Amino acid sequence: MWESKGKRQDETNVFFNYNGDNKYTPRALLIDLEPGVISDIKSKTNHLFHDRNIHVSQTGLGAGNIWTKGYDYADNNVEIFLDMLDKELDSCDNLEAFQLIHSVGGGTGSGVGSYLLEILSDRYNKKLTTTWSIFPGNSSDVVIQPYNTILTLKRLCENSDANIVIENSALMKIALNTLQTNSPTIEQTNQFISTIMSSSTNTLRFPKYSYNSLTSIISTLIPTPDLHFIQPSYSQYTSDFVEDVKFFKKSSSLEVLISLLDRSNKFIETNDRYQKYISIFNILQGDYDQLDIQKSIIRTQQRASFVPWSSSSVHIAQGEKSKYYQTLNSNYPNGLMLSNSSSIITLLEKSCKEFDKLFKKRAFAKNYLGKLVENEVVEFEDSRSSVQRIIDEYKNAELISYLDDDDDDEDVDI
Repeated sequence: MWESKGKRQDETNVFFNYNGDNKYTPRALLIDLEPGVISDIKSKTNHLFHDRNIHVSQTGLGAGNIWTKGYDYADNNVEIFLDMLDKELDSCDNLEAFQLIHSVGGGTGSGVGSYLLEILSDRYNKKLTTTWSIFPGNSSDVVIQPYNTILTLKRLCENSDANIVIENSALMKIALNTLQTNSPTIEQTNQFISTIMSSSTNTLRFPKYSYNSLTSIISTLIPTPDLHFIQPSYSQYTSDFVEDVKFFKKSSSLEVLISLLDRSNKFIETNDRYQKYISIFNILQGDYDQLDIQKSIIRTQQRASFVPWSSSSVHIAQGEKSKYYQTLNSNYPNGLMLSNSSSIITLLEKSCKEFDKLFKKRAFAKNYLGKLVENEVVEFEDSRSSVQRIIDEYKNAELISYLDDDDDDEDVDI
């Protein structure tokens, strides 16, 4: 059960507008091409979101799981989206970044999401643009999902400053193990996503002397523009984040932080071939021992294999939990790890392999012709090349020569 205690101590204006009468409105736009999910959100949140920030296609037919339909729809309605965005930005005193939350396998999240990502990158190029991208798992009912994924990945590679990646198959395994049930609901799996999302912004909402901006966190994780795919890991889940979590023994903060390296706690599936860390950033919440923090840094450095040119630094931010909501085990320590590592290659190569199977025979390729895609083959090949470039970049990052200048000195005649 939730219990409210005392006044809020977090900085609510980071993500909410305060409208008086204890009313908070999220700084968020909700966009979908079919009304079902939006209607469900509105009913379950007691109309928390401002009506002007919600857009649903008038036809309500969706994008048919085709990237091009979503992409073209966004282009046809771009003035509506920009007007929604401008009205929301009017209430911002100090805009730092945009966050795009979307899936990459369907038509709306991939197509509309890709178009909006390009618009944000072009129109607000001096502001950070980050994404929370949900990737499909090992099985799907949508046969053309690999096309949507590769087309979206091109935009994630080229138009985003940081991509936090969640893979559905890994998410489902975490839900199964944590909830000890054979069939987690969508609402339950979404609680796991909201847990890592809220934890990632803890130091923004409870600011201290360091890591109190998204820029400071991103700059800690991303050394070069191309190496910007971030993997989340979390331990342990408490009932203040995931309602139906099974009771467990309280672990020390040291045990929590070390367990973040465990593959079973990561939100993407990886293999042993690529496991080199570039950077690690942890956020610790709950009741923790200060002495454990230094120990965990040393242990993590010993257990994690870093790329040879990295400083092998493990950054830990000390967050805090809201006193406004309390549950039975909410004081237990929780840890979030955001890491940048070559293990992202596993996901990218898998996406390319699934794409190549379809594209080799040009299966369903003509479905991707549209207003902005006159030649689907060219668009596919260009997108596939963009993803391969990032794969090669992460492979090169495992080498000691990665930071060396590739260009030989040449004599210049003056």
